[in-house]
Amino acid sequence: MTAREQEPVTLPGALRGKVLAAAQQARAAGRTVPPVPVISPAEALSRAADALYGLLCMLSEADWRRPVLRDLDVQGLVGHLIGVEEDTHRSLAGDPAVAAADHVASTQPAALRQAGRAPAGTRAEWRHAADRTIRFVTDAGDLTEVVAMHGMQLPACALLVVRAFELWTHENDIRRACGLAPSSPDASTLRLMTRLAARLLPHGAVLAQLPGPVQVRLVLTGAGGGTWDVPLGEQPEQAAAVGIVTDAVGFCRLVANRIPPSDLDLHVTGDAGQAAGVLAAAAALALD
Repeated sequence: MTAREQEPVTLPGALRGKVLAAAQQARAAGRTVPPVPVISPAEALSRAADALYGLLCMLSEADWRRPVLRDLDVQGLVGHLIGVEEDTHRSLAGDPAVAAADHVASTQPAALRQAGRAPAGTRAEWRHAADRTIRFVTDAGDLTEVVAMHGMQLPACALLVVRAFELWTHENDIRRACGLAPSSPDASTLRLMTRLAARLLPHGAVLAQLPGPVQVRLVLTGAGGGTWDVPLGEQPEQAAAVGIVTDAVGFCRLVANRIPPSDLDLHVTGDAGQAAGVLAAAAALALD
């Protein structure tokens, strides 16, 4: 290399702005390329149910007896999901009794009644209950009406995404218990999940008692990700600015409280302590 080649090159002062403007024109911030197909929340729930059912059909008799979550084996966990579907039916029908019901306590009877049953019977009962939910919402005209269930108040369409999120989470609980590789949601379902997680992050901040207001720029990478500016807490004019960049699927595993923040490949800007609080707020959204 000659001495001339070693000399620093001075770029035009306006070049950076032109490059950024061209990039923004080619692809707006928060949009993936190629674009992710849009699906309905009901379709997301249907896909998550199909994925779980396919896994359950693969399990051996011994797999159904493996301990998986809390005091439940795989069959008990599927029973828990039967109970969740039953409470979902009641919630969508407007039953106020499930509004403040505890997610675990309310579904425990359905989990316990699976003891001694043939796994095929538990599998069929859950599939029937999930299909009933999907038929109910497919036939419903308006899914923007707010429904209440297990301490949540959400539009019915958002509740369906919560349900898809839970089915994916428990599918992976079963996979882990059986020594199988984890699965990821398809990009269209993942997009609905990440949008909902970003939307609910302020609620997680309340649950986690996040100290002080924080203005978060959340960037989730990969198909199904996106970019969100989320204010947490009151007095936004005094909020600390924090940026968090991480993988969309990994962030959803954090929201499900299945991995700690240390397992994420993170890029953080701003106050590290506040960022840690934001990640704790994300994990606080889990129901289990």
